[in-house]
Amino acid sequence: MTTTQEALPVMPALLLRPEEAARVLGIGRSKVYELMAAGALRSVKLGGARRISATALQEFVSDLEGAL
Repeated sequence: MTTTQEALPVMPALLLRPEEAARVLGIGRSKVYELMAAGALRSVKLGGARRISATALQEFVSDLEGAL
């Protein structure tokens, strides 16, 4: 690294593919798509792809915990 370059801070992903969200939640990819279709898991459309925000994942888990 030269003196003109600064190291960028490492940030966690803010938007996840459904496959990544499934891995984080410990469920199958198909279930993630079902949850999105049912409106239980918020997602955004980015071009032709669906993405799930880290915030939406946290809210989904919080809602599950509140339902116990």
